[in-house]
Amino acid sequence: MKLFKSKKVYYLYNPNTLDYERVYPSAKDRFFTVLRHLSTGIAFGIATFFVMMYVIDSPMESQLRKENKLLQTQYEVLDLRLNNAMEILDDIQQRDENLYRAIFQAESIPESVRKSGFGGTNRYQQLMEASNSELVVSTTQKMDMLRKQLYIQSNSLEELIEMGKNQEERMKCIPAIQPISNKDLKQTASGYGMRIDPVYRTPHFHSGMDFSAKTGTDIYATGNGKVTYAAWKQGYGNCVIIDHGYGFQTLYGHMSKFKVRVGQKVTRGQVIGLVGNTGKSTGPHLHYEVIVRGRYDNPAKYYYMDLTPEEYDRMIQIAENHGQVMD
Repeated sequence: MKLFKSKKVYYLYNPNTLDYERVYPSAKDRFFTVLRHLSTGIAFGIATFFVMMYVIDSPMESQLRKENKLLQTQYEVLDLRLNNAMEILDDIQQRDENLYRAIFQAESIPESVRKSGFGGTNRYQQLMEASNSELVVSTTQKMDMLRKQLYIQSNSLEELIEMGKNQEERMKCIPAIQPISNKDLKQTASGYGMRIDPVYRTPHFHSGMDFSAKTGTDIYATGNGKVTYAAWKQGYGNCVIIDHGYGFQTLYGHMSKFKVRVGQKVTRGQVIGLVGNTGKSTGPHLHYEVIVRGRYDNPAKYYYMDLTPEEYDRMIQIAENHGQVMD
């Protein structure tokens, strides 16, 4: 016997009658047929649902995806522009530090201040949950740094502008001549730096310049200012200190006589005292120091109104060749 199936209607061949007789499926067969069809439909429906959910975007999802892509592109462009702005600002900072502030002899702004970051708690924690969080946080950090550095640079330029407005008065105050008449440079005794102590015969740092001269030789103020000290000072003997403002002070030691008093205003070239041999000294001379913002500086750098470039070079050579000081 052979079973023949055609469009859900079943026939069975009867060899006795030589004919196909219709066979009606049992209830069990019909149940499993319905169940099979139902399972197939459910599986197809689930598959279609997941395809619609994760493969094919809805119109709203498609729009959101486009907006997110556009936003990411805008962040990338902004990040690139911030990098360019940071490079330009860095160039301005270098000029400000090494050119403009040097011209005005303004105090340097430390790199730690110019490039300082932000302390405290994480400022960008709320951005970490955003899509493309690394790009968003990086761009925001650069924006904050740029804003802070621009603020510092703006203040620096305002400071330099004020210095420029007061430049004429400032130039009158900055030490710019030799403290005694020394056009031929013969009075140059010893310079700034490591020298041999004349008493203890050991190397020590000489914080100024020595000018040999006869007792009673005039000593001149090297810039406009106000006398803040005129008395005996340990090691220096009779000593005068002038505050020139703008961070500059000058010291004159081993005097034989004062020509000024504390609180008196003086001008460049004014006689403030006479050369002597007081204090720790091995002979009549003037010990002269330039102090800039509390630190000793080489006085030879401040004779530009008194010496030509050739004379300046010669003075440096003379000062360097003298290994022993007079105080």
